[in-house]
Amino acid sequence: MTTRQPPAAAQHSPKRPANTLALAVLGLLLEQPMHPHALAGTLRERGMERAFKLTTGSLYDTVRALTRDGWIEADGTEQVGNRPARTVYRHTPAGRDGFTDWLDELIREPSPEYPRFLSAVGYLGALGPARAAEALRERAAALRERITRDAEAYRVAREEHDAPRLFVIEAEYAAAMAQSELAWVERTADEIEHGTLTWPGLGRTGADDD
Repeated sequence: MTTRQPPAAAQHSPKRPANTLALAVLGLLLEQPMHPHALAGTLRERGMERAFKLTTGSLYDTVRALTRDGWIEADGTEQVGNRPARTVYRHTPAGRDGFTDWLDELIREPSPEYPRFLSAVGYLGALGPARAAEALRERAAALRERITRDAEAYRVAREEHDAPRLFVIEAEYAAAMAQSELAWVERTADEIEHGTLTWPGLGRTGADDD
């Protein structure tokens, strides 16, 4: 079996950030140099808050960390009107190569993820049939609302902000995942309510055996 060796550039890449918001910052800086305020605005315009935990503090902390670790560097300042000058950032050569190698690895190689719902659903039986079905129905309603809200954000990004589809393609993936989760949640709730999901200690219909 042949082992794929990382490119030589990857062996000399800056230290990889633990914060995934760094991916968003590095990705936007591939398009053009930007200051943090512009980065935040673009992330929000494209609805990327669904994929990254974005606050003003977390964004500036990420920019500082990427600068410190050699991923990005200052590329002058930009001033609009009477506002204070804002530092514009760009990739360093090593940062650009490191980012594309990191991204390549993340896309090629599935890695374990531990969402809270996956952790909790393994213990669905502890709720009992009625409460479990009710909880799943409530989750389904919340998922439908999120799907509708995210679809509108995607429309705004594409139609009102003219974002190329490739720049917001993660929203399509997120929508597909949400639709799949919704289908599973509703199907499981149906099975519980129809008595086709056997409950330990309960009859097939969900009634107590006693």
